[in-house]
Amino acid sequence: MPHLLKILLTAAVVAAPSLAIADPAPREPYGINLEGYPYPYPVQTFGVVSGGEQLTMAYMDVAAAQPNGRAVVLLHGRNFPSSYWAPVIKMLSEAGYRVVVPDQIGFGKSSKPSGDLHFDDLARNTMALLDTLGITKADIVAHSLGGMLGIRIARAYPDRVDHLVLTAPIGLEDYRLYVPPTPTEKIIANEDKLTADGYRKQLETNYALKLPPDQVTPFIDARFNIKGSPDYPRWLRAFVASAQMLYREPVAHEIPLITRPTLFIMGADDHNAPGKPNAPEPLRAKMGQNADLARKLAAEMPNGRAEVLPDTGHLVFLEAPGRYRELVLDFLSK
Repeated sequence: MPHLLKILLTAAVVAAPSLAIADPAPREPYGINLEGYPYPYPVQTFGVVSGGEQLTMAYMDVAAAQPNGRAVVLLHGRNFPSSYWAPVIKMLSEAGYRVVVPDQIGFGKSSKPSGDLHFDDLARNTMALLDTLGITKADIVAHSLGGMLGIRIARAYPDRVDHLVLTAPIGLEDYRLYVPPTPTEKIIANEDKLTADGYRKQLETNYALKLPPDQVTPFIDARFNIKGSPDYPRWLRAFVASAQMLYREPVAHEIPLITRPTLFIMGADDHNAPGKPNAPEPLRAKMGQNADLARKLAAEMPNGRAEVLPDTGHLVFLEAPGRYRELVLDFLSK
């Protein structure tokens, strides 16, 4: 028995270290156009030329359950693939709307350009897509960075927009008034060294998320599984180009000029302000007062209205789906 006990103890000592140092499962790499990342509806593609490059724009085109003859275009934020619109797509489709959900160039399953991004180009691409689909007029429902694009579309193409819903939009202030210009290479270096855990904390802090961790994980995967792609540097440069776009091309000054009926739906706890950590300390507290900014801007518009949802952060439509549904469907029906 003593000899047997010695053998068992030796085996346990040998086995234990292998358990202690086991590495987490490696991430299954996605392509930089999110190949391998599932979307809730079939994805189609549309060719565009931007900055002299032939690029491909991905989109979902979801039919209405019982068509009311109207279409809604959903515009995604910077840190999210358009797949996160899934519950809103279902909501609108069931209410009778055809729902078009593009990934803008530089994002999601669309091509990643090598040059700069511009809101005017994204607006033209979106209108060209609607032309191809035979949609002459649509409602625009936008979130975060998509709100800045929605504002540009409503200003440039007012005759093609019925209603504009700005869901927790950024760009309600001109960030150049607070944040000094940052070289692209510096932003690339900072983004490249960010870890998955650090990114999760960044989302939770910047967006005041009220979601359980498992609902945030797909956003982490959508970004960090791309690191396994050999084309990751191209994706990273395009991602940083979007940060420079929102900084260099403010839209806040255009908002009071929008004539189309516009509804802001804001989370009371959402104080997201891109570039805030780079602003001088005395100015940081002035940034990101988004609910107050939305109320002020809505009051300056001919057809503006702001609704602020308590205990809600940046992902309004996921955090307060019931109230969001009521507000959007009621607004679009008028």
